[in-house]
Amino acid sequence: MKNVIHILFLLLAVSVSAQKFNKEERKIIKSGDAKSMLKVIEITQEKELKILKSVSTDIDPKDDLLPLLAQRMYLSMRDPANPGIGIAAPQIGINRNIIWVQRFDKEGELFELYLNPKIIWRSELLRKGKEGCLSIPDISGDVLRNYTIKLTYQDKTGKQFEELIEGFTAVIFQHETDHLNGILFTDRMKDQEKVEVSLINNEVNLYLVKSVRKQ
Repeated sequence: MKNVIHILFLLLAVSVSAQKFNKEERKIIKSGDAKSMLKVIEITQEKELKILKSVSTDIDPKDDLLPLLAQRMYLSMRDPANPGIGIAAPQIGINRNIIWVQRFDKEGELFELYLNPKIIWRSELLRKGKEGCLSIPDISGDVLRNYTIKLTYQDKTGKQFEELIEGFTAVIFQHETDHLNGILFTDRMKDQEKVEVSLINNEVNLYLVKSVRKQ
């Protein structure tokens, strides 16, 4: 019963806060057709960094330009010159809660679109792994991420889902939803410098937090 109430509350919250694309966003989306990728913005440009560090807002799944944006985002993510395994709308200059993620935990490892995703639970068990980012050229590093997460989201029809995700796929979701909150993986690397962890399985780099260092 509690889960049903929680999902209904999330549906109400999303429906109240979700808005259609504004004039500037529509201009970006309509700057090309469904066969053309959008520019991936980078932290090296001050104006673009401001977008990447901003918190995004929910999108109305019924917006008529959403299919075009989704397709152009996908092409940007799969650019043969620099392919990725996930992308968030802020990375193409639009601060909206829209992401693509490759589902390595599913047969076929296909890419899937997620609207208004929210992580509502994180495991204490952590996983450390190397990350990079399409918006941060020539930089990579080890990041601690929660091994398991619980995610709520909408599909392209607006239907609400809740899902438990673990392992490397959960890492991708955390990386992309961080983008929606204006957080970069380099920010996470700085944050984890303040945390002491205990290695509990060195074969797959699993950790638990010991304590948070005082600054």
